[in-house]
Amino acid sequence: MSEPENTAPAAAENLRIVLVGTQHPGNIGAAARAMKTMGLTKLVLVAPVKVPDGDTHAMAAGADDLIEAAPVHASLQEAVADCRWVLGCTARSRRVQLEEMHPRDAAQRAVLATASGPVAIVFGRERTGLENEELQLCHAAVHIPSDPAFSSLNLAAAVQVVSYELRCALLGNAVARPEAMRTAPPGSQAATHAELEGLFGQLAEALEQIDFHKGRAPESAMRKLRRLYLRANLDHADIRLLRGVLADTQRMARLATEASQNG
Repeated sequence: MSEPENTAPAAAENLRIVLVGTQHPGNIGAAARAMKTMGLTKLVLVAPVKVPDGDTHAMAAGADDLIEAAPVHASLQEAVADCRWVLGCTARSRRVQLEEMHPRDAAQRAVLATASGPVAIVFGRERTGLENEELQLCHAAVHIPSDPAFSSLNLAAAVQVVSYELRCALLGNAVARPEAMRTAPPGSQAATHAELEGLFGQLAEALEQIDFHKGRAPESAMRKLRRLYLRANLDHADIRLLRGVLADTQRMARLATEASQNG
């Protein structure tokens, strides 16, 4: 029985599974196998502790092409620079207060988001998961509701669960539930992750220049501002406007500093 016609292949091309800091090469192969069984082909590696080896290919069980084509990046920020939407898989978000999605909702929205460009679903280290700084790069978090009495999923199992939900969303009509739309999929002109990081960097500089933090540590305010802007799904024009505002803010701050020094 053939599968119904749909846009699954095109959407799948924009779905990226990103493995960060993988410690055991075999887990990379097992994750690649989990992906390929669900029609996903875009595997990305970030700073693996050990590069793929014989164990990787043994565990891949025929998904060697995904491993051979997988780019390796030094940082998560580099790996998702061209992405329009980034979801981080986590047991529970700790200090980074991201919206937490059920894998089914996350998959539905991820497939919708592929219409605007690449979408990354990010998995962390086997033992410690994603670091808080890495979670801050994500628009929202994906939480697999495993049994609290035995909640530990190995990396490949987590990739399999999410890949299955993505497959179901790809084969059906991806329509996110309205009540689950706090972090909505990006629009067709969504800014890239690199553009957003450029905005956040300039925002941090501008806040320092106008003494916004008043001696307080800037991390808390920046975390909240990042969440606010990520939920807003900014497009290219929004980024240009905001960066223009920040540039004028920085110019006025420099003028005020020079006037006080000369006075």
